[in-house]
Amino acid sequence: MIHKGANWISNQSSCTAYKTRYNGSRSDTTDQETNMSDSTFDPKAIIDTYKNAFAPVLKAQQEGITAIDRVGRYQYAVAGDYLEWSLAQAKAALGAQTPAEFVSKQVELTTALSEKLRARAQEFVTLATETQNSFTNVVNEATAKVAEVSKKKAG
Repeated sequence: MIHKGANWISNQSSCTAYKTRYNGSRSDTTDQETNMSDSTFDPKAIIDTYKNAFAPVLKAQQEGITAIDRVGRYQYAVAGDYLEWSLAQAKAALGAQTPAEFVSKQVELTTALSEKLRARAQEFVTLATETQNSFTNVVNEATAKVAEVSKKKAG
């Protein structure tokens, strides 16, 4: 079967025909040179290689999403504390009979808010420390995998 100027045998695939034509058309080819390889295409091996290569990146992304979620929840809780404090301030202003009573209620509410914010600050430090440890573990795991693969390839 003749197709676009190239002689192809009908039972050969285009890749085999290309290799035959490529290897046969070279006039400077010696017997010692190797021809194009006949290895089979294995998409599963390629996909597994990419999975292994990008697994640390995926893990880091998951840790990042978890950290963002935790920080968002933390900020929501702090905003809730401020909202409760401002509503309590408004109720104190409406319910106070004298200025002294109003001031004492303001001091009481502000003291309670400062205690909540102190606890929230400690919670934030814990959150930051846990996130940092998590990312450090991800980087250490990725480094260990790279070192292991490098030793296998070098050895």
